[in-house]
Amino acid sequence: MTRAVLHVDMDAFYASVEQRDNPTLAGKPLIVGGVAGRGVVAAASYEVRKYGVHSAMPMSTALRLCPHAICVRPRMDRYKAVSDQVFGVFHEVTPLVQGLSLDEAFLDVTASQDLFGDAVAIARRIKSRIREITHLSASVGVASNKLVAKIASDLDKPDGLTIVPADRIHETLDPLSVRRLPGLGRKSGARVEAAGIRTLGELRKAPDAVLKPLFGRYTQRVRERAAGIDDRPVLPDRDEKSLSAEDTFAQDIGDPRVLQAELTRLAGLACERLRRKQLTAGCIGVKIRREDFVTFTRQRAVAPPTHDGRTISNVARELLGDWLKSAPGAKLRLLGVVLTDLSPASQLGLFEDTPPHTSRLDAALDEARARFGSGALRRGNTIK
Repeated sequence: MTRAVLHVDMDAFYASVEQRDNPTLAGKPLIVGGVAGRGVVAAASYEVRKYGVHSAMPMSTALRLCPHAICVRPRMDRYKAVSDQVFGVFHEVTPLVQGLSLDEAFLDVTASQDLFGDAVAIARRIKSRIREITHLSASVGVASNKLVAKIASDLDKPDGLTIVPADRIHETLDPLSVRRLPGLGRKSGARVEAAGIRTLGELRKAPDAVLKPLFGRYTQRVRERAAGIDDRPVLPDRDEKSLSAEDTFAQDIGDPRVLQAELTRLAGLACERLRRKQLTAGCIGVKIRREDFVTFTRQRAVAPPTHDGRTISNVARELLGDWLKSAPGAKLRLLGVVLTDLSPASQLGLFEDTPPHTSRLDAALDEARARFGSGALRRGNTIK
């Protein structure tokens, strides 16, 4: 049976959820993201993209391009709830679902075709079910591997369905810009174009003498990717390697008390996500970025692994305190808490309603935030 892989990508997901939930935003240039001076665009509606606004762009740049854009803050809990509905649709047709983010995933539907029809029929079913359940649109690429499926899903947005049969991969990919190759990156793409290579067809046919100065030992891999060759499997339920929470401040902060309060807040957010996923962390780290953009990391192993908010916060605060002592007067533009060496928490007992080793305070915070939003309750030592 011919391998069949889908890449499903929700269209302007965060912005589309906001427009759906608030019909007054429908059809208007909408930006989802931080509105402070150093905020970035998390999502851009299609109405604002025609001005050149795109995700990951500084908010200040986006508003220069489209001064009349409407800006709303992200509601991650809401997007996660809608994402769960979307992934539920995926699991209706196959257990082989590899999520890449809240709004996109690879699906291997090879073995599902006997039950649901060919890959194109399954793709149409998924698009229809997503619209039925969420009233949102998705674009789908259908191909024989992950790479080509991902490229295909982006060729006819929004609400697109692009099929690339195995015998038409070169026909489809060759005319495309090298910038379409996933993972190439903006800087690498510019260097490739500067070398006179502008399409994927030119990239796959270019000699080693041209490609080796650009890609070195990765030359053959890049050439294969440009040819649409990819044997990577769809890996369901990929284990998480790390979990973090970080924030870029609107203004650089030098007051150690304010920095410690911010770090405690971030530790609480990271711990909440850790407990929600029923994981524990064996290593606690902090990410520190100075005003001059130089970034430092500090970490410490803990035993046994934990998801206790107070423990993680205390370790993070100690790590930051030690760094601040070595850099008196430093001003920071970003702080983060990074939890690694993750492992599943012990399975809940029959009569337990919170994960083991979770304090009553953590349990109360989690319950209140689940019911009333992430800002419902705060620890006292996060108040500046």
